[in-house]
Amino acid sequence: MPLNDSTLDAAVSTPCATDGMILVRRVLIVDEHPLVCEGLRRIVEHECDLTVCGEAGTARAARAMTKELDPDVVVVDIGLERGDGIDLVRDLRIHHPQLRILVLSAYDEGIYAERLLSVGANGYVPKAADSARFLSALRRVLDGQVSVSESIGSNMIQKLTTGGGRKTVNPVERLTTRELQILDMIGRGMSTRETAHALSLSIKTVESHRQRMRSKLHLESGSHLLRFAVLFHSDSLSRQA
Repeated sequence: MPLNDSTLDAAVSTPCATDGMILVRRVLIVDEHPLVCEGLRRIVEHECDLTVCGEAGTARAARAMTKELDPDVVVVDIGLERGDGIDLVRDLRIHHPQLRILVLSAYDEGIYAERLLSVGANGYVPKAADSARFLSALRRVLDGQVSVSESIGSNMIQKLTTGGGRKTVNPVERLTTRELQILDMIGRGMSTRETAHALSLSIKTVESHRQRMRSKLHLESGSHLLRFAVLFHSDSLSRQA
């Protein structure tokens, strides 16, 4: 996300009033990377109607800070090293039904956005987006709307109007959310043990997921799954570039 003075100035879409009261809405940032948190804080606090009330680097800290700080919106990355960002979104929705949740992630929007909305997110923004798009999405979510890209929105409308009967073309769409997470981790070079630790799963459970993925993707061996995962991860990164 580009960060410089001209970008920040251009991103301001809500002018500061010279008189009267401004409703300042509170933002909790959840991301494991301190530099990302710092950049988001700069963007948010450049706006007169927004403020950062806290930053969390893990799902556990995010749950505690949401309860303690009562933010208006949580900006969360689903790729958390300790804890599952998707489970975090689901958990926050259950325990804080009025909370607004905006996902900001490097994961492929075409694969993850609809899944995240189905478990409770109110919007999805790629990390490759500029500051203006991020702020626009943040305010749409705060105003009670859903924020996704035009292509994702059109796809969701098509599914609704056809009763969800569209045939799956991309074999990746057959995978569960957990399987997608594991596929991405394989593509990033993580071992079964590392994946199990990151997702708080047993090694046996991860291996079972890998076997089901091979079956769904019609891959003959673990080496074929590895090559597919590397290509999937590389393609996701190129779409975000």
